[in-house]
Amino acid sequence: MSRVGKYHVALVGVAALILLMALVRVVTGQNDITSSGTFSAALLLAVPIGLAGLGGLWAERAGVVNIGLEGMMVLGTWFAGWAGYQWGPVAALLAGLLGGALGGLIHAIATVSFGVDHIISGVAINLLGPGVTRFLSEVLYKSGTPAADAGAGITGSPALSSHAWTPSLPVLSDGPDVLGWLENTHWFLVADLAGILRGLTHNVNILVVLAVLLLPLTFYVLWHTSFGLRLRSAGENPWAAESLGVNVYRIKYIAVVISGAFAGLGGVFLVFVSNKYIEGQTQGRGFIGLAAMIFGNWRPGGLAAGASLFGYAEALKLRSSGAVTAFFLFGAVLLLGYLVLRVRRMLASDQPAEAVTRGAKDYTLMAVAAAGMIVLFWLWLTVEELPGELVFVTPHVLTLLVLLVASQRLRMPKADGVSYRRGEQH
Repeated sequence: MSRVGKYHVALVGVAALILLMALVRVVTGQNDITSSGTFSAALLLAVPIGLAGLGGLWAERAGVVNIGLEGMMVLGTWFAGWAGYQWGPVAALLAGLLGGALGGLIHAIATVSFGVDHIISGVAINLLGPGVTRFLSEVLYKSGTPAADAGAGITGSPALSSHAWTPSLPVLSDGPDVLGWLENTHWFLVADLAGILRGLTHNVNILVVLAVLLLPLTFYVLWHTSFGLRLRSAGENPWAAESLGVNVYRIKYIAVVISGAFAGLGGVFLVFVSNKYIEGQTQGRGFIGLAAMIFGNWRPGGLAAGASLFGYAEALKLRSSGAVTAFFLFGAVLLLGYLVLRVRRMLASDQPAEAVTRGAKDYTLMAVAAAGMIVLFWLWLTVEELPGELVFVTPHVLTLLVLLVASQRLRMPKADGVSYRRGEQH
């Protein structure tokens, strides 16, 4: 399929999802499913996940597994809070980038220079990040320090000296709030589109715009520049890249440091949202970002879709537990569509005998999808409201389910996680 054809399929898929969400909203009466509040929250929640995933994309395309994104995000949050209360948002942005990049540099030294197993190094970074930031807080934020006098505590920095810029995007946000009026009419599809557009265009933090722009920029750099080609070659076959004159060590160092900086930028965004550093505010978003990157098949477009999915799930959880219950119906219809497409593909096969003898994995997946559809539909009919504990874990359960389905079509870089030593024969 051509690239234009893929874009058309993606647009049709998005349109079908919006139509399905509108139908579920009307059937269930849960207006939060497509409300501007939900999509505004989803955008805020998706950005740190997407930035962490973007960091993982840079590192793993260069052949370095980076599960230390969570620890790098933690470093970004602390340094952003520390610099932000003294010198403002711009200093917070730069300090958060440097804090995350420092975590990336440590990971690069361990994996690239010393050949430490990538998973072990990543786990160490995840342990090091919270430990170092707690130590720094106890030293710099303890009672009697200027920071403590400004409102700091062991588990949090003082508030930023000024708030981040939160503009509304032009055209759609100018003049009378037409989108808000249309959303409140609750007309089928019209109100849904208005709610989605309004949520994505009003009071947008400047980091949201930056994060969105980083996705096409990453795609251009990695797939349309000579530097990007060298970086991806280091992740596919570093020995072949070395034979062509590529400095694989330098490429890997650059990629992993950039990876840490992106994760740190995700931490900066969390600080901007809360207007201060708070211990534990990342809440596993680095791991969810890694899952979004895998779901996106190590590509920026897929990563954006994965981050949006996880951000939307968490926003829905925060907005309304009833809407989460209504989403059982949405999941059941999606699984029904998946089954219909698989059955049509089997019936349209030119080699029915081969279809009958194909691996048991396809039929097992279809059986699991059918069972899941029945269970979700039954839950929608019988459960009025989920317990708070189950609502809280919804995004994490969604992460596992999405990875389970996505794992059937994934193709990671061939040398991702492989220990590379210069001059060795492979």
